[in-house]
Amino acid sequence: MARRSVPDTAAENDRTTGKADPVRAGRRLPALPRVLRLPLALAAVVALLFTAARLDLVPGLPDPFARREVDRSQPAVLKSIQNMSRYTAATGNFQVIVDLDQDAKFLPSQLLGKRTLYVAAGTVGAYVDLGGLQQGSVTVSEDRRTATVALPHARLAEAALDVRRSYVFSQQRGLFDRIGDFFSGNPGDQQRLEILATEKIQTAARDTALTTTAETNTAAMLEGLLRSLGFTTVTVTTAA
Repeated sequence: MARRSVPDTAAENDRTTGKADPVRAGRRLPALPRVLRLPLALAAVVALLFTAARLDLVPGLPDPFARREVDRSQPAVLKSIQNMSRYTAATGNFQVIVDLDQDAKFLPSQLLGKRTLYVAAGTVGAYVDLGGLQQGSVTVSEDRRTATVALPHARLAEAALDVRRSYVFSQQRGLFDRIGDFFSGNPGDQQRLEILATEKIQTAARDTALTTTAETNTAAMLEGLLRSLGFTTVTVTTAA
């Protein structure tokens, strides 16, 4: 007896409903809505242009995200003019490392605290105030061959910080300090560091021989000047 074949029920159902078997036809990803196709295409183009500009893949292609610097500062205004009679005869160059540690008393430094290492460079000048010569400080003989000058003692000028050679070497901040610096207009308290560095440079200058060197150089300058004017005997001293 001939054997009857069992009809393929799944195939008949597929032909009836018009749907393909996902196992046989393979799974298909759902199509993107038309609303999202254009934005995604534009995003892909922008990403491609950004990558090409950053990596310089296309010569001459400008970087659309490049920043530019515009100086909108106002012109400097002259506030005053001060007449000077100082002769700066010596200048000292200084460098100091400011180690500023600011911590809380009852909180760990990981939460609240700041330690900054600031490398500062600056100069201090030593000068003789020639405008401070008293009456009788300069004497000249009748034959204009001998001159005697009594100079005032040299002084130290205010320390000048060189901001081009000064910088923050390292800085450790707690969590709360990081948050505060983010919203602060002066992160790192740069002004406080500069003032402290200037004070230390000024203090260090007092322990040097800057004033003595300035008095010696001023005496040599005046002696050479007076000799060029015809004086043969020149004596320059420092007033007590």
